[in-house]
Amino acid sequence: MIVLTNVHKSYDGGATYAVRDVSLKVEEGQMLVLLGTTGCGKTTTLKMINRLIDPTAGSVEVNGQDVRAADPVQLRRTIGYVVQGNGLFPHLTVADNIAVVPKLLGWPADRIRRRVDELLEMVRLPRDFRSKLPRQLSGGQQQRVGFARALAARPRLMLLDEPFGALDPLTRDALREDFLKVRKELGLTAVMVTHDMTEALLSADVIAVMRGVEVEKDGRKRSEGRLVRLGTPHELLTDPGEPFVEELMSVPRHQAAKVAELAAGHANRRLP
Repeated sequence: MIVLTNVHKSYDGGATYAVRDVSLKVEEGQMLVLLGTTGCGKTTTLKMINRLIDPTAGSVEVNGQDVRAADPVQLRRTIGYVVQGNGLFPHLTVADNIAVVPKLLGWPADRIRRRVDELLEMVRLPRDFRSKLPRQLSGGQQQRVGFARALAARPRLMLLDEPFGALDPLTRDALREDFLKVRKELGLTAVMVTHDMTEALLSADVIAVMRGVEVEKDGRKRSEGRLVRLGTPHELLTDPGEPFVEELMSVPRHQAAKVAELAAGHANRRLP
């Protein structure tokens, strides 16, 4: 469904590259997670899929069509997009926020009303939230509205840029589980950006690990975002393939071991 072939992105005519020579494929119905540290080109890569950013070289295809041959506005209306912090319009009600794309597509009012109610139920929000403004909602509720808005026009593809990053741990975990359930029920293809290793392992069918690789050009050192490993969560855990990926995969293991150690310590202290 999504194919990136030798994709490069430079903002200065080729002097430096935010993304260098990335190739990957996302099959229909898969969830691919772009994982890596800050500044390695994850979000830039994501935005090239729906033409918020155009590649400097290489090709990006969605459903067999090069995205540069598509009208960018029409393309984006067929792709659900969720960002950190939800990006809701503060002056619009929940119902009007959800209805933005269907209205642009010319859906009749009764169809939009039914779809809003359906989506509120899907993201587990009461129907009486229709008339509320975003400022009247919690952060988690706002993000649920953001997911509903992204799903409003029944897209087959979703792009998610750190969608859970601004939420508290309990809300983040609950919303992630709810999204994964909805994604599987609807058979959605999805690409998500995160720097959270545990989140990537628990969410992805396939993980694309990106890294800022230091290169020297004209006597200056620069960092280029490159794809360094592509595989399932199991493959990355059992065969990292390189030290950087191994270091990333060690983080959730180390955290789990520390939690287990703390739990064992507390348990031991309770013994007479």
